[in-house]
Amino acid sequence: MILLNKPFGVLCQFTGDGTRPTLKDHVDVPHVYPAGRLDTDSEGLVVLTSDGALQARISDPKNRIAKTYWVQVEGSPSDVQLATLASGVELDSVLTRPAQARSMPKPPGLWPRDPPIRVRRLIPTAWLELVIKEGRNRQVRRMTAAVGLPTLRLIRWAVGPWTLEGLAPGTWRRDYGAPHVL
Repeated sequence: MILLNKPFGVLCQFTGDGTRPTLKDHVDVPHVYPAGRLDTDSEGLVVLTSDGALQARISDPKNRIAKTYWVQVEGSPSDVQLATLASGVELDSVLTRPAQARSMPKPPGLWPRDPPIRVRRLIPTAWLELVIKEGRNRQVRRMTAAVGLPTLRLIRWAVGPWTLEGLAPGTWRRDYGAPHVL
């Protein structure tokens, strides 16, 4: 198993059309595949494995593996907005599962994004930690937008028991720990 800190702008696949970087540009290990996806314009943890059963357990929404995101949003979140994110947001006429949502300070030691996010002098930004147990298409971005807090930067910090701890963008490490029960 490999834990990769996928940089912004990298396709979450090993093949591409040559116009954008892919996972292959960062991980030169044969026979590993991503367990789940992370949008090109999102950063953070991608779990790669050669174990098909583990890949399926992590990727299948019915297993409800927690995924933790650090989200920089435009605006200042209210208690009502955080409660709405936590209780569920309607996306495409379907309510999302309950989540954990809280305001947080800017993560310490956070690397600069390349390219930087847009900054508007008169509009504040804030950081949220959002933990979800499903993975709809662009779900976190759509949830924050639905409550009036557009996402500016999205970093997946954790997938189940695995985190980005100690990983700079574009770097990876093997996970040799004891088997994780998922």
